[in-house]
Amino acid sequence: MIIKIDDNAGYCFGVVKAIGVAEEQLDKEGSLYCLGDIVHNSAEVERLKQKGLVVIDHQQLLSLRQCKVLIRAHGEPPSTYSVAKSQGIELIDATCPIVLALQGRIRQGYEAMKQVAGQVVIFGKPGHAEVVGLNGQCNGEAIIVSHADELQPIDFSRPIRLYSQTTKSRDEYQQLIANIQAALPPQADFVAYDTVCNRVANRAKQLEAFAHSVDVLIFVAGANSSNGRYLYEYCRQVQPHTHLISNADQLDPQWWANAQSVGISGATSTPRWLMEQVKNNIL
Repeated sequence: MIIKIDDNAGYCFGVVKAIGVAEEQLDKEGSLYCLGDIVHNSAEVERLKQKGLVVIDHQQLLSLRQCKVLIRAHGEPPSTYSVAKSQGIELIDATCPIVLALQGRIRQGYEAMKQVAGQVVIFGKPGHAEVVGLNGQCNGEAIIVSHADELQPIDFSRPIRLYSQTTKSRDEYQQLIANIQAALPPQADFVAYDTVCNRVANRAKQLEAFAHSVDVLIFVAGANSSNGRYLYEYCRQVQPHTHLISNADQLDPQWWANAQSVGISGATSTPRWLMEQVKNNIL
């Protein structure tokens, strides 16, 4: 039986940067606070905890003084920077450059919309760390929609500026745009920006070819990975014999009992070493 790992799978450069920054600090100082899980993969988080990474939440941040705290690739709202400054906390900012640029664009859009009683709409997962950071650029006043047919919160009589969380499906985002355009009155002021990360958008097409090339596909992703859930569902449509796991212990030999080839792929938050571990457990 042939077992192969998808060459295009694994960390996006934003996650690579954040983990690299964390490891550099841990090698120098032995410990480091991180605001939220550095990546939506429990195995990788646990590995970094063993090196001295301490994951905290926003409530715990309020009790810290005179220390270093890592901001992960997802980014943070302005309020986090204000809290850190007031408490003498040195922030090590590993926000993904693409997310950082999007924060700036949304902030500009929000300021423009305030002048004309308009709305900023963000297509994203409510409560997701990136979306919280993006909404923070709007003083928490953006409208968050999570599905292409979720139009009820939008006032079509007012100007609209639409943005997407970087890790959402571009196809679904395009469907949302089409749905909004269909509901708009004549001469409406509506602008939609293409803010889906190209790495995420291109992964779907790459995965389609990989899924077609194997009899069984094992997709490795953290339970909290929005990108992982989207890519897994995409794979399942292409290759019905696709199975989602978060670690090698969840493998079932029955999945590949009659297969000639097994492929292993993962989300942009899935480390290569974990996919290698899965491969070794199949052998």
